[in-house]
Amino acid sequence: MQSLSQSPNDPAFVQNPYAFYNQARAAGPFFHWQDYGKTCATSYAAVNAILRDRRFGREVPADQRTEIAPHTASFYAVEAHSMLELEPPRHTRLRGLVMRAFTSRRINALAPEIAQLSHELIDAFPNAPFDLLQTFGQRLPVTIIARLLGVPEEMGDDLLRWSNAMVKMYIPGRSRAIEDAAAQASQDFTEFLRAYVETRRAHPADDLITHLIAAEEAGEKLSTDELITTCILLLNAGHEATVHTIGNGVKTLLETKTPIQAAPIDAMVDEIIRFDPALHMFTRYAYEDIEVLGHMIPKGSQVALLLAAANHDPAAFDAPARFNPNRPTKANLSFGAGLHFCIGAPLARLELQTALPILFERLPNLRLSATPHYADLYHFHGLTRLMVSPT
Repeated sequence: MQSLSQSPNDPAFVQNPYAFYNQARAAGPFFHWQDYGKTCATSYAAVNAILRDRRFGREVPADQRTEIAPHTASFYAVEAHSMLELEPPRHTRLRGLVMRAFTSRRINALAPEIAQLSHELIDAFPNAPFDLLQTFGQRLPVTIIARLLGVPEEMGDDLLRWSNAMVKMYIPGRSRAIEDAAAQASQDFTEFLRAYVETRRAHPADDLITHLIAAEEAGEKLSTDELITTCILLLNAGHEATVHTIGNGVKTLLETKTPIQAAPIDAMVDEIIRFDPALHMFTRYAYEDIEVLGHMIPKGSQVALLLAAANHDPAAFDAPARFNPNRPTKANLSFGAGLHFCIGAPLARLELQTALPILFERLPNLRLSATPHYADLYHFHGLTRLMVSPT
């Protein structure tokens, strides 16, 4: 296994990580990333296999759990109930209960609202160059997830601020200031939701929080802490990735001069998600010694799955560096796979499939007015802004 050094904060890497992924993958499906001190999987076959192998998981092995720093306690109090960080049987119970409320019927019913909101946001666009990421990419998903949960839409700015502060805990080399901000956001988010959940217990409505309160399976219900964490997870993950997927997708369409009608919309959205995904790395722990594609992963080690590298593996996708919405259908790994497949994937797809055609139908002459740049937020991959001109 080769060992490579590449700072995730290097400006060239931030703007184009795919060159490094190709270099790493060329010598095999795994490499040691010195800057992280981790084994990383780069090939589609390796990433897909580990995502689906129950001998790997998200939950930290008992002998590796460390004492939580007091100043981050409020953040990790939320994480402690997150299905994203748990394995069966707790994960099975939580996901089962959430899926009883977060149904495909409930998600699909949002299509008219997504369409109407898209039109309303476009109606408010200025006639001069503007930041599409702020005025459309952010506002659409945060408003939709707020409506779905039943949270007041006027809380949108607070939700964005809390979410942005919390997700920075996942970037490498985080500072004490980032940790303090995340802890404060976690505390504020939790306090708001705890009060709101109690309001919904007393005054039920036709929203996801009410349905999460009512969800029951085999006599089990979500505790208040589990309910709060689930709402935070849906808000953070449910809008953070979609914001950047909208931004990256519109950038790609404009740079490649690809008409939105160049392929069926579901194929177009799948290619957007594959080509330049918003999340590039997801980790798993090995719960025993496991051989994957001829490589032994020792028990207790953490493996970094480079989802974006897998999506650009030429063994899985022909000419992967070319944006081709008409390529043969093959599942990409941007939403993961297996037990932890993204619970919000259907909503993200619906938002993209609904909003993007409306955007380009309403603004057929939309063009970039400044060169887009990616933010230094690895393992997330999204733009700092997306300046466009409507004419």
